[in-house]
Amino acid sequence: MKKLIILAAVILLPSGVFAQGKIAFVNTQEVLTAMPELSDMEKKMADLNESYKKELELMQGEYDKKYQMYMSQQDSLTENIKLRRMQELQDIQGRMENVYQMAQSDVPKKQEELYQPIQQKMMEAIKSIGTENGFLYILNPAAILFTGTDAVDATPQVKAKLGLK
Repeated sequence: MKKLIILAAVILLPSGVFAQGKIAFVNTQEVLTAMPELSDMEKKMADLNESYKKELELMQGEYDKKYQMYMSQQDSLTENIKLRRMQELQDIQGRMENVYQMAQSDVPKKQEELYQPIQQKMMEAIKSIGTENGFLYILNPAAILFTGTDAVDATPQVKAKLGLK
């Protein structure tokens, strides 16, 4: 019996909490895509990816050139020169692998570094709108299964707070 009373209280408590305050939602994806900082971030990320791609292409070109030269001359080379040239090819492959691994590590770190201030700016605007309008909760509609007629779409207010259209 005691468990049943506690269960009923837990089930009814949230509805009492929601009845006491206004609830709003903000489409954060819509806000983010309207922020000019996001397109700046995307350009910086594209530039970073392009720089790694160019570096790898240069190294691949160097490798291909040296490999072709080795293949065309291998019959006339002494064993020591063959070994040295094979070592050069292996060194280039190793450097290419290092650059690839650096890119795999640096790109996500840089993306997070650039995205964090954008997200922080948006969250500060959401908090400000929530405080100014006395919202009890501001939710993201991506996780909401139903929106009632009394729910407030605060997306336009957040965009206005950020100076976005």
